[in-house]
Amino acid sequence: MKVIIVGGVAGGASCAARLRRLDEKAEIMMVEKGPYVSYANCGLPYYIGGVIEKESSLLVASEQMFREQFNIDVRTNCEAIEILPKEKAVKLRDVKTGEVIIHQYDKLVLSPGAVSVRPPLPGIDLPGIFHVRTVPDARAINEWIEKGNPFLAGMYRYSGFQTIRPKTKAVIVGGGFIGLETAENLVQKGFEVTVLEMIDQVLPPIDKENADIVASHLREHGIILAFKDGVAGFKQGENGTLIVETRSGKTYSADIVILALGVKPDATLAKMAGLELGQLGGIRVNDQMITSDPDILAVGDAIEVKDFVTGEWSVIALAGPANRQGRIAADVIAGHKASFRGTQGTSIVGLFGATVAWTGVSEKTLIRLGKKDYEKIYLYPNSHAGYYPGAMPIAMKVIFRKSDGKLLGAQALGKDNVDKRISTFAALLQMGATVYDLEESELCYAPQFGSAKDPINFAGMVAANILRGDMELIHWENAKAGFILDVRQPIELAVESYPGALNIPLKELRDRLNELPKDKVINVICRSGQRAYLATRLLTQNGFKAKNVAGGMLSYAHNYLFDENSEN
Repeated sequence: MKVIIVGGVAGGASCAARLRRLDEKAEIMMVEKGPYVSYANCGLPYYIGGVIEKESSLLVASEQMFREQFNIDVRTNCEAIEILPKEKAVKLRDVKTGEVIIHQYDKLVLSPGAVSVRPPLPGIDLPGIFHVRTVPDARAINEWIEKGNPFLAGMYRYSGFQTIRPKTKAVIVGGGFIGLETAENLVQKGFEVTVLEMIDQVLPPIDKENADIVASHLREHGIILAFKDGVAGFKQGENGTLIVETRSGKTYSADIVILALGVKPDATLAKMAGLELGQLGGIRVNDQMITSDPDILAVGDAIEVKDFVTGEWSVIALAGPANRQGRIAADVIAGHKASFRGTQGTSIVGLFGATVAWTGVSEKTLIRLGKKDYEKIYLYPNSHAGYYPGAMPIAMKVIFRKSDGKLLGAQALGKDNVDKRISTFAALLQMGATVYDLEESELCYAPQFGSAKDPINFAGMVAANILRGDMELIHWENAKAGFILDVRQPIELAVESYPGALNIPLKELRDRLNELPKDKVINVICRSGQRAYLATRLLTQNGFKAKNVAGGMLSYAHNYLFDENSEN
């Protein structure tokens, strides 16, 4: 059996290696139009920033390793230019010589990845405008930073105390993963960085209230954010600089521009071959990674897959799913039973010592799909036991179904142990867990690692209390119009308070019940929700109608104050 794999990196390379482990006799050819068969493109921003010092560290597996260890015929700088499905053949072109050779296959695996979005804007081909998609991209950026124009290569490069480094400027177009990671790394290299984003938030997959927290953190570290303003074009400035023009008429001067507008599936070959494409532009596959042609499979960023939570078709450009898809394709080719469960978009990004991570569906996606059977909670547990030094709060949003408690999604932000919480949520979500499973999960505990009641347990307990009727919840958008009781200590109100709220500290509440109305719903707040929960239990058992305002003053700040105080 001859198998040709088009594209390496994550999906194609993992497919090739897995297939060899399953079938020693198969004839496997892997072709990659670039110079590297497998590299860590997720590490590119950190190579630009100097965190990863050697370019060679980005190369995961070499052409030689695949040949010697797996007996795989690897051909770099070799581009697949046409598929001939009826003949079960593919045309391959040597990028360096232009020679075209036709190879037959029994099974073909497409792993062409995705291409960076590059709109046809005026001046987009000017020197100093880059993508961050491949190792050569990162190399070109570093070379430009070193000697790209007279300003960057100017006087400040001379040694000696007498020189003062001039302020260099970078404009990042797009506020997604790569855009923000590259922005952080350019700040570390001394650039003044402006991020232009056409929508009203960074990190589009997460809900806006959490994105606003991220935006505030970025501003604290000197990044200028410009929302609701797309790029209109580019012009050449003085001394090799660039002028970035926006749709609103603003201009930004830059010594380097990074285009981080996202990626789109590279489905050119598939389209030419007549394979079915989805509405999102990706190659349609079934759960065995088989395309509309039974002898052609596809994996990675080029395909459309089902969202595990919503069942909707989606395009997810992530290395983890691509690796799993490559492995599944190999299993299917080798005759093993295997299927892809779908993707839930589990993601993480680190920015200036803080972490943002998420899994599953966001609230805005549920709203877009018209789904109403859900509830959300906000909570702010410590990353580990509060009495052990270094504990930091984690801002968490957990979304679940009201009808049965099934976990739908989670988002978390913080500076310590955010990753393991979202990883736990992700694993439980994929297993179809409910909030009742969260509260019963048995997780590692020692004071430096967690708490006896882990944030995962805590989230489950809060959600389960709501579903069992032990705590009636209300969100700020509804609570603001009603009677609000603040049960914090008076000293806390000097830091933050809600106008018009009645303050009765929790420890005084039993003795001051006569000050509260019996004919109104009492919306109870504290800083994060825990004392408000105790107060609502006390009040309801004394004949009052009481609701806990989700997340207290912290969620109020995240839902309203960050947005109101934003610069754009």
